[in-house]
Amino acid sequence: MAESVSSGVLQLALSSVREASRFYQGGMTVYNGAQKYKHLQVEPIHATEVNCVSEQVAIQLALNILGLFQSHWGLSITGYASPVPESDNGVYAFFAITCRGVLVRSGRIDPQPADTLDLQIGYAMEVCRCLDSELAVQSYR
Repeated sequence: MAESVSSGVLQLALSSVREASRFYQGGMTVYNGAQKYKHLQVEPIHATEVNCVSEQVAIQLALNILGLFQSHWGLSITGYASPVPESDNGVYAFFAITCRGVLVRSGRIDPQPADTLDLQIGYAMEVCRCLDSELAVQSYR
């Protein structure tokens, strides 16, 4: 998994699940644009235009993390956990879930304002809910 806005909270959540070593391969926190470009090949022109916060960036992160961890599933999240001018003083995030190199779900999370840690936890919980839903769908295919 590749995360930015949740700064490791999503990795903590998944690695805390019982028998996590049976499915959890690892993750990377890429907090700034330079690291997203260097380690996960995020397209730099678009990423710079949107301060690395868009659905497109989230999709690229989720797709490109797969190879680093030889995983079937890729998760990513990028966004804002505190109001800043670049976000028009709002808080929101984009996430993506991929399976075997194919995007299965992506979207935007618009939480109620809260303190930064509560937002990061909320973002991680929402992505975990979406992953759980996608895992259920995949088990029927």
